[in-house]
Amino acid sequence: MNGTAHAAIGAAAGYVVANTVHASPSTTLLLVGLGSVSGLIPDLDIDGKLRDRLTLSHEVVRTVAQIIGILMIIYSFYEGSPKEKWLGIAIGISMTAISAKIKQKHMLTITGIGVLAGGISLQELWLILFGIYILIASFVSHRSYTHSILGVIFFGFISAKFDGSLGIEGVFYTCLAGYISHLIADLKLLPFNKRGIKLFLPISSKEI
Repeated sequence: MNGTAHAAIGAAAGYVVANTVHASPSTTLLLVGLGSVSGLIPDLDIDGKLRDRLTLSHEVVRTVAQIIGILMIIYSFYEGSPKEKWLGIAIGISMTAISAKIKQKHMLTITGIGVLAGGISLQELWLILFGIYILIASFVSHRSYTHSILGVIFFGFISAKFDGSLGIEGVFYTCLAGYISHLIADLKLLPFNKRGIKLFLPISSKEI
């Protein structure tokens, strides 16, 4: 399944959560956006060993990296102290600018370092963990650990911390539902998928 489909399914998951918690129109828009992004997160492993079997194109990866940089700028502006604010904004601008020029091979690694640095400067645990997630994803094979139960647990923990930081109802469930929807859509059990996911790594490498 391609990236557009994953984003659309994730957005739908966000919409369902928004309706479940009776969110306001503005919060609904936020949850739909978070669901869409979360639906793409598992494919951040495209910098791994199987670059010839990628779900996302270079352009999409570059766009995701730029979105992360922009979100860091916005988040730093509203959440950081004066010193942390300008440092976070500078990192976000640097990530946005660099992602437009660097090659795909190194894009996610540099993005992960930027997110990790931003998390440390803002003292935000969810951002630190997300930076670590991106760094790990940039080195593992496609459809491996980010598409496993371990990936779900790790991202679930990130989502819980993110939810706690924002304090908006539905954020945790939206992020987790968007992520899980990606794994379900990539199952080999579905007729349009030639490959599956290694859900039980490292215990089993069998694709399902």
